This record gives sequence, structure tokens and C-alpha cells, in this order.
Amino acid sequence: MAELQTLRRPEAVIFDFDGVIADTEPLHCNAFRKVLEPLGISFPWQEYVDRYMGLDDRDAFREAFRIHGLSLDDRRLPQLVDAKSRVFQEIIRNGVNSYPGTVEMIESLHASGFPMAISSGALRSDIDPILSILGIARCFLHIVTADDVRKGKPDPEGYVLAFRRLSLSRPSMLSSPRNCLAVEDTPAGVEAAKRAGLSVLAVTNNYAAEQLSEADAITDSLANVRLAGAIP
Repeated sequence: MAELQTLRRPEAVIFDFDGVIADTEPLHCNAFRKVLEPLGISFPWQEYVDRYMGLDDRDAFREAFRIHGLSLDDRRLPQLVDAKSRVFQEIIRNGVNSYPGTVEMIESLHASGFPMAISSGALRSDIDPILSILGIARCFLHIVTADDVRKGKPDPEGYVLAFRRLSLSRPSMLSSPRNCLAVEDTPAGVEAAKRAGLSVLAVTNNYAAEQLSEADAITDSLANVRLAGAIP
């Protein structure tokens, strides 16, 4: 078992969603494939990890079309994103798993009064049903998704917005982004959070530690992490 890490108390915590809270990246990959394969675009899991994971759906479709030398106009892109979301909704009806220790960590932070938010490249319609399944929707003051921003990760827009909303909700508790902790699992996500000025805890659920080296701390599981001031 990995050694337990205790990190200093942050003023707030902002979680990525896919790959951090919910083990949904394989499900997104399958939905992505089902939309693209009729168009003649196919790829193995490792290509999804290397090229698409960490991007929002808009940028993932743009990248897939670019790689395969196909044009993608602005009218077709929303149709593809909508189609992928419908397929994903069907897939999650069979159930979704959280990562070990994640729900427990979120519940502990909530009980300890930590302000929390989500900053994700997924659609809100993809996130809400899973939060309901996991029973933790009440723990988050704000949820920032692809619906709320113009640019996805590694652009910092989502984290900047999440921190701003937390600051407005709890002005007496938050002083600066550097005192807020982001929890991420992809290089793009780590970059986005760092560019927003946040401290970053990376979890190696989908990428090796070497690929997440820009994070301030790295763990192989949130089950091995404690934040000072949180209820054990």
C-alpha cells in the first residue's frame, strides 16, 4: 500500500470530473468511437489516451477530423457533440464507478466545510446523472463544464471561472488561487489549473507520474491522501 500523504489545508478544492471522480474515460472513448466509426474514423484506446483524453468534446472532434484529413465546419460540430452525448447517456445507464477513496474524500471535505467546485471539460448533461448516482451532487457549490466556457483545457478559463464563482460564494474564505487546490488526472488539466494560478494534486488514474510532473503533488490514489483540517 502506498504511503499516506497529508497535504496542507487549502482554502477550497476544485475537482476535475472524468478520470478523477468517475471512472468514465473508457465510456467516453466508446461513445466517441460509436459516433466516429460510421464516418470512417477509428482508433485504439491508447490513441484516445494520447490524443483526446483531457480535451473537451469539441476539441476532441476537431482533433480527430484534423488527424484524418477531414474538414469539420462549425454547423456540424454541435451535431457531433450532441450525438456523442446521447450515446454516452445510453452507456452510463449500465452503471458508473468512482475511483477508490474519491467519494469518501469528497464527503469528508464537505463535512469539514471546505468550499468545493468541479471544473470539467464534459457537458453538464454528462455530469449531473453521475453525481446523482454517486450521491455527491450536494457537496459542490459550483459546477463549471464545457457549456460554460469558450475554450477547453489546457486553457485555464474553466478553472478561472470556478475559482471566481467560489470566491463570490465564500468571499471570507478564499484569498487567492494559489491557496486553492485543483485535483487533476491529465497533463492538459494540470496545465490548465497551473495557468489559472492554482496548486495542483495529480492522481495517476490514467497517466504516469512523469507525464504529470508539473503538479505540486502526485498520488496513485486519492484513497492515500488527506488534507489537513478535513474529518478523517
